[in-house]
Amino acid sequence: MKALNVTQKLINDHLIEGKLQPGEEIGLKIDQALLQDATGTLVQLELEAMNLDQAKTEVAVQYVDHNLLQTDFKNADDHAFLHSAAQKFGLWFSRPGNGVSHPVHMERFGKPGKTLVGSDSHSCAAGSLGMLAIGTGGLDVAAAIAGQPYFVKMPQVMGVKLTGKLPDWVSAKDVILEMLRRHDVKGGVGKIIEYYGEGLQELSAMDRHVIANMGAELGATTTVFPSDQETKRFLKSQGREEDWTELLADDSCEYDLHEHIELDKLVPLIALPTSPGNVVPVSEVAGKPISQVVIGSSANPGLRDFWIAGAIVKGKSVNPDVSFDINPTSRQIIQNMIDTKAFANLITAGARFHQSGCMGCIGMGQAPASGTISLRTMPRNFPDRSGTKDDQVHLCSPETAAASALIGKITDPRDIASLYAMEYPQFEDPELHIINEDMLVAPAEDGSKVELKKGPNIKSLPEIEALKSDYEVPVLLKMQDNISTDEILKAGAEVLPFRSNLPEISKYSYTVIDETFYDRAMETKEKTGGHIVVAGDNYAQGSSREHAALAPKYLGQVAVIAKSYARIAWQNLVNFGILPLEFENPDDLEKIEQGDTVEFKNLRQLVENRATIEVLIKKETGEVSIPTKHSLSDRQIRVLLKGGIINDFKEKLSA
Repeated sequence: MKALNVTQKLINDHLIEGKLQPGEEIGLKIDQALLQDATGTLVQLELEAMNLDQAKTEVAVQYVDHNLLQTDFKNADDHAFLHSAAQKFGLWFSRPGNGVSHPVHMERFGKPGKTLVGSDSHSCAAGSLGMLAIGTGGLDVAAAIAGQPYFVKMPQVMGVKLTGKLPDWVSAKDVILEMLRRHDVKGGVGKIIEYYGEGLQELSAMDRHVIANMGAELGATTTVFPSDQETKRFLKSQGREEDWTELLADDSCEYDLHEHIELDKLVPLIALPTSPGNVVPVSEVAGKPISQVVIGSSANPGLRDFWIAGAIVKGKSVNPDVSFDINPTSRQIIQNMIDTKAFANLITAGARFHQSGCMGCIGMGQAPASGTISLRTMPRNFPDRSGTKDDQVHLCSPETAAASALIGKITDPRDIASLYAMEYPQFEDPELHIINEDMLVAPAEDGSKVELKKGPNIKSLPEIEALKSDYEVPVLLKMQDNISTDEILKAGAEVLPFRSNLPEISKYSYTVIDETFYDRAMETKEKTGGHIVVAGDNYAQGSSREHAALAPKYLGQVAVIAKSYARIAWQNLVNFGILPLEFENPDDLEKIEQGDTVEFKNLRQLVENRATIEVLIKKETGEVSIPTKHSLSDRQIRVLLKGGIINDFKEKLSA
């Protein structure tokens, strides 16, 4: 029998369709589903549109962790809607303030050997427990909850061998920043990252969470760790030892690609604006003044991460020029922080405590001051994500963040050892954590009589028309490489309350890039019936926010032509009936300009036959034709031609 790695074992155990051949579409049975409120409202509306009666997964959980600020009725109404929808469709409900979805799910629901899809790109964090956990668009999650397989192109598996031991003042965040330094934000596209080697013995389950979480920033399909004795120890600390099963790679198993990190040689690292891949040693930028430090989010969510920061600032005061913000990841973490004295150490040093949730990570408050540097233990620093125009967000470890908060400047944490005559604090994880399940609401036994609570801001999804054969539409926007979903449909306290109101949220489409886009799109929709946009490599990286596809679709987007796509965005476009075309010759991007008109003829037939799609570009100076292609599976072609997954699923139900 062939020796298998952990990824291959997980996929083999859940494979419904396809083969483990990189690039071939596979269908997987899904055991668990995770929803958060910024995307989950749309998922619940999709379940309503699908006429679902009851969730078919073993576990599905609706979290409220993003849109917590209640400046008016919108978020409060959405919370009530999500609670009613969870009861109606058979999902657990994590109430507002209970905590960030990924660490709470790891503590209370995650199980080694299981599959999970989540409507948040950081759902891959559950790979820390030996799960195959994939962040994806909400429609894919809705389909999985409805009992359908999850489809994805079989990735290559990159084996990352870890050897040695982390030096003092270096932690798990520096491991994933090292991966980003080497591979940047596109280096994981089309890959699953699997970690192995004796260095794993140095990483706790929550350390592994830190690394798995930011695998999303590499563009990876997911990250996988084995389920070993450390996994067992973690589940035992959560009172769930019975959920542990061992899952290890076979001796002499093989990987498609290889990487090696010598933990001993790592140094404190930091990601500079405005990309998680813009990584340098902290020592290279030390000394720059800062105005804000934020510790928390799903990227550094464990008790150790808060404890180490508290131990560093214990008995000291943070610099008066610095806002020192703490975002505890769950109510359970708060109780354990109090029990381990981390809470008191942080508060006494001058920390500002916020409620348990994503908060500043998604731009929900905590915007930094203009023209200043903010250090954050968060996963992303895309332009304007923080809520401040031209922000200067840097990403770093809790050690670097806490040291810098004390000094008031970017500080290599190794430097404070001599400055304060301090030894590196050694964290001892409690054998049994304080457990808090008080704000988890179990599914209703019978949701058939539950009425969905829809406030005035909640709008049902409109019908989406099928793809036509002929179009003549303008190019409304031309973009370059690595455009993020935050630039396509921005996040933040101003925008996200409209996540359940498609007509309103569509007004923010591409506004980070071009504030005139909405008005031009509405005018074009009236005149020509739609538009296209063009872009360079890695279009729509970052968040799984399917509003970045649905809102442009609402405005009449027919197609995108790009050099390449981020995985989740590519799937989201198909799911909502937008054709994701690729340039056969990447240099042809230079032949298209914003304002040109493009003509498609016999589009349905060409898509179905996988033929080259010649796009006629009409300019004031003449016409030029360029060849494009798509890489859709037979299933995706069927879905696209019908106008998306909802239409396809409803047709199946009616049959």
